[in-house]
Amino acid sequence: MLAITETDISPSGAGLRPAHDRPLRRPATCILVVDAHFLIREALRDALKKVTGNVRVIEATGGHEAVRLVSEQSQIDLVLLELNLPDRDGLSVLGELRQSHPAIPVVVLSARHDRDTVSRTLALGASGFIPKSEGRDVLLSALELVLAGGVYIPPVILAREVAVPSRPDLTQVAGRAVTPAELGLSSRQIEVLQLMMQGKSNKAICRALNLAIPTVKNHVTAIFKVLKVSNRTEAVIAVDNLSKGRQPGAPGRMPRAA
Repeated sequence: MLAITETDISPSGAGLRPAHDRPLRRPATCILVVDAHFLIREALRDALKKVTGNVRVIEATGGHEAVRLVSEQSQIDLVLLELNLPDRDGLSVLGELRQSHPAIPVVVLSARHDRDTVSRTLALGASGFIPKSEGRDVLLSALELVLAGGVYIPPVILAREVAVPSRPDLTQVAGRAVTPAELGLSSRQIEVLQLMMQGKSNKAICRALNLAIPTVKNHVTAIFKVLKVSNRTEAVIAVDNLSKGRQPGAPGRMPRAA
């Protein structure tokens, strides 16, 4: 990880003295872990510290507590949800969270990973399903994918032909206007995209939406992937074209300066 190195000037002006490297302080990525078992939560807390350099983990032991924490905590970036909860069915908790807080991705981490359970989970809007039998590396890779705006489905489940919701093909939308929501962008990603359209930098978007810088970068990466572009200018032009029913690669307007 890159660090900011500060250089001190002595009061006498005799010269420069290098100071200790100090890491750049960034808002933490906040992950809510919902699981009734203390040992599971403890293991996840240790593992999640490796997702990014700055992670804050909060915990809930049941569905009611999870819903309350998501309502009270404005900084939650992701929910990691067990389906077997002592007070509520995990699928009902998933459905409620997706309805009340659609911008917060929910990933199911459960010992139940039969085809029907995975299918129902994805249909309810989960951003991923990770069997508890998977190793730590798979868990971390899956969560990094979700934080970047993707959806994680275990390969063994994909082999069973579980249906995954499809998104429109950008090459087949000419002639009609397409909204960002139709492309599969989340509510939060749409908010980030709207600020990008105004020429806002990542730092400005972070301040406007009260998000961590890594979270904003993940959303921007996900937006580029959906729009099939490589930079902000191309993204703005692509959105402008899609909103007017033009081919994605057609000439469009340039973004306004920040």
